[in-house]
Amino acid sequence: MRYQSKVTIGGLPFISIDFGPDPQRNEFRGVARGVIAIGDVALGFLALGGFSIGVISIGGFGIGVISLGGLSIGLLASLGGFSIGWLAYGGLAIGYRAFAGLAIGAYPQGGTVIRWPF
Repeated sequence: MRYQSKVTIGGLPFISIDFGPDPQRNEFRGVARGVIAIGDVALGFLALGGFSIGVISIGGFGIGVISLGGLSIGLLASLGGFSIGWLAYGGLAIGYRAFAGLAIGAYPQGGTVIRWPF
C-alpha cells in the first residue's frame, strides 16, 4: 500500500503511507517519509510504524523526542516495555526520572530501583 499527499511542507509530503514490499524500488519493507509518516519504517515529524524515527514516534521500536513503543528511546520522554529517556516509563526504564518495574536513574521509582550514578 502506497500513498503520498500532494500537499508538501519543506519538500516532504504532508502524509506518507508505505506498507509492504515494493519490487520496483527493490524494498523489502515500506519506508514512509513525510511530516506524518505511517509504514513499516516511518521517518517524519509524527512517525507511526514498526520502526519509527520522529519528533513524536510511535512503534515497535521508536526513537524520538517523545517515543512510545515496545522498545522506545526518547530525548524528553519515553514509554514502553524497555524505555530510555529523560523521563522513562515502562517495564524496564532507564532515565533521569525512571518509573518502572525495574527503574534505573537519578530519581527512580518502582518495584526495584537502582540509583544511578552510584
